[in-house]
Amino acid sequence: MKRILTALLLSLSAAAALGQAGSTASRKLDLQVGGGYSNGKSDYTLNRLGGFMIYADADFMRHIGVELNFHQISDPNSPVYERTYEAGARYFRDYGRFRPYVKGLYGRGVFNSPVYDYYVQVACTSGTCTYQLEETNFNLAYNMMVGGAGVDISIVPRVNARVDYEYQKWFSGPGLTNGLTPQIISIGVAYHFPAGRPVGYNH
Repeated sequence: MKRILTALLLSLSAAAALGQAGSTASRKLDLQVGGGYSNGKSDYTLNRLGGFMIYADADFMRHIGVELNFHQISDPNSPVYERTYEAGARYFRDYGRFRPYVKGLYGRGVFNSPVYDYYVQVACTSGTCTYQLEETNFNLAYNMMVGGAGVDISIVPRVNARVDYEYQKWFSGPGLTNGLTPQIISIGVAYHFPAGRPVGYNH
């Protein structure tokens, strides 16, 4: 996971460098960092999963930026949880206090299953076999792609609210033969750094 977090931080740093290198008139960096509540529907369990998100956006062109996203959502009635690390691009428009956007991200999802029992064959003698009861829960990581949309709303000059929707496609692997397709709705609040706002962003 350290390598994943390092890659996400490097992506944000590269976006910041690109924004600072652009023309002062049209490519100033616009940055916000926030967090909030997430609620998701998973393929694995009928229960909805609740938790939190942390996100950061670096908008370095008039309508284009990058996004980093972290989600942790859990089933309140079992050990199931889904943790995701995502990075990608977003396209946005400005309409007064509202900034609607669409996004495409790539990342890594960590899935923790409930404990389950299974029997392991330990010996066979004269056609009679003995078995031992084992317990386990798997905690594995999978690559994933994400599509989403949402809107940022300017509340005060340095604070934005967010409503966000994601459709995640987890690739198949051990323990998840058909992968997963969670859907997550989030609401959050972000601190908006006012310096270096792009032309046309009216905060």
